[in-house]
Amino acid sequence: MQLISVNLGQERTFRHNHKTFVSGIYKAPVNGPVQINTLSLNGDVIKDSKNHGGVDQAVYIYGGADYDWWASELDRELASGTFGENLTISDLESADFQIGDRLEIGKVVLEVTAPRIPCGKFAARMGDSGFVKKFRPAERPGLYCRVIQTGQVEAGKSVLVQPYEGETVSILEMYRDHYEPDVSEAGLRRFLSAPIDIRSRKDKEAQLKSLLKGD
Repeated sequence: MQLISVNLGQERTFRHNHKTFVSGIYKAPVNGPVQINTLSLNGDVIKDSKNHGGVDQAVYIYGGADYDWWASELDRELASGTFGENLTISDLESADFQIGDRLEIGKVVLEVTAPRIPCGKFAARMGDSGFVKKFRPAERPGLYCRVIQTGQVEAGKSVLVQPYEGETVSILEMYRDHYEPDVSEAGLRRFLSAPIDIRSRKDKEAQLKSLLKGD
């Protein structure tokens, strides 16, 4: 696989269906090397820090294979960055990944932590109020990652994948669980045994605590 583009977004205000949004979701490819730090890419804007960003969602990745599918589904070409991703990677299909898988780009090491859950800003970005409903059944959520090793990335670099060797869950399992959660003790403990993102971990820990208390 190869890094097709590195995409950065600036703060932007836009309206859709009589609502005003302020976001950095409009991202576009940039030339030259870009530094990836533990919280983000240099020059990228994250406005909704409550639901996005942080150490476990520092980098969002979308794949060329997923872009090809959407281009066919929507019958139009889509530029890199359309899905709000920081890194666009050729041949990558997000449904194939497991939580804990790592991607190596030069010295940079990223670890998969969560799927992307679509929101109203995403629908507004796509100019389609129904896009969230289209995005869910497509099951091509992209990959949120934590940064294991910081460094610079640049379009054209090779991308290596190192599969996670421990017990884990797949990106699709985690994605589906968001909509139809498994609240059994076994299910919750299985998710908690995987290197999932901190927001999901807190939710699962709270659910498990409530279950064990008999609430």
